[in-house]
Amino acid sequence: MLKIGGIEMKNQVVLAPMAGVCNPAFRLIAKEFGTGLVCAEMVSDKAIIHGNKRTREMLFVDEREKPLSLQIFGGDRESLVEAAKVVDQETNADIIDINMGCPVPKVTKCDAGARWLLDPNKIYEMVSAVVESVSKPVTVKMRIGWDSEHIYAVENARAVERAGGQAVSVHGRTREQLYTGHANWDIIKEVKEAVSIPVIGNGDVASPEDARRMLDLTNCDGVMIGRGALGNPWMLYRTIEYLQTGELLPDPSPEEKIRIAILHMDRLVALKGEAVAVREMRKHLAWYLKGLRGSARIKDVVMEETRRDDMVRILDGFVSGLHMVENDEHSTGAVSPAAVAQ
Repeated sequence: MLKIGGIEMKNQVVLAPMAGVCNPAFRLIAKEFGTGLVCAEMVSDKAIIHGNKRTREMLFVDEREKPLSLQIFGGDRESLVEAAKVVDQETNADIIDINMGCPVPKVTKCDAGARWLLDPNKIYEMVSAVVESVSKPVTVKMRIGWDSEHIYAVENARAVERAGGQAVSVHGRTREQLYTGHANWDIIKEVKEAVSIPVIGNGDVASPEDARRMLDLTNCDGVMIGRGALGNPWMLYRTIEYLQTGELLPDPSPEEKIRIAILHMDRLVALKGEAVAVREMRKHLAWYLKGLRGSARIKDVVMEETRRDDMVRILDGFVSGLHMVENDEHSTGAVSPAAVAQ
């Protein structure tokens, strides 16, 4: 099993810390679907220190989510250390993760995120300063390099280990690639061979079979799932089951997808209030509806909606319409235009 410091996960599956996605509403669903470790979306060190209300809300951890990793980012050693102390002493997160992979210019321009990938010495300096200041395990999430000419994944991971980091997650893309092209799992394998701390592989895990292949190829200790879980937390428990038993569970029914989508929305409403939650839920619903028959039409309607009850009515109507199509197919062996139009 995956173990980070003294914290043991019940399996090897980790939910990636996706910005704008991994708040308590989604993390709790991921945990209920069996995920071994969930990671919160990254929070700026400066925002933590200044203590604005929204940032403090982002540091909230529901006991049911644990074990949980809370991710911070920053380019200044002093403020990063102070932020880490806040997470260490004032939250019930289990692990403090330092972001070393965010490719967004507004982050890298602050000498944070993926910018560190160019300088193993800076990584050592920053990680060791945080490790010395906190009692919780410190981990790092990084990319393999800045661009194809500057891939220092092995040196960077060794710097993390030397600095006292307890684990490293490696996304097999460079900063330059963003989310395009293919993740290089061979470099994740090289990192695993170079360090003795746990290595969590990340990138291009879109199915349970992908997770198995990554673990077999790289020998990494855990597999991190990000975009593959968007609107699809079933990917998490299907992967867990496949890794443990070899059984590939079926995809969820449309009813199950909509049921969990509504649960997700209701938790967001409880967290942020109806107006903010329903707006934020639109993008999630586009993911939940992906692949369902007739979903293109319903997505347009969903994107205009502002009220929770109206959203539920639209989604319930959509599922009922799917049943009408199925019943029509069973009775006639064909799909009637009227049924499709429902």
